[in-house]
Amino acid sequence: MPAVSVKEKVLKAVQELPQEVTFEDAIEKLYFLSKVEKGLQQADEGRTVTHEEAKQRMQKWLK
Repeated sequence: MPAVSVKEKVLKAVQELPQEVTFEDAIEKLYFLSKVEKGLQQADEGRTVTHEEAKQRMQKWLK
């Protein structure tokens, strides 16, 4: 199965937005999808952290 292109993903995301969407909402949606794609790529490459390491990194924000 061929990979879905970025253009196809963007078009699908835009088509799924409500009719009364703002430019800001559309941009936010595309930015979110971009970050998800990046995270999935990093995970596929094995660039992940353990749950314990994530908790340790978050401690500075939770204090």
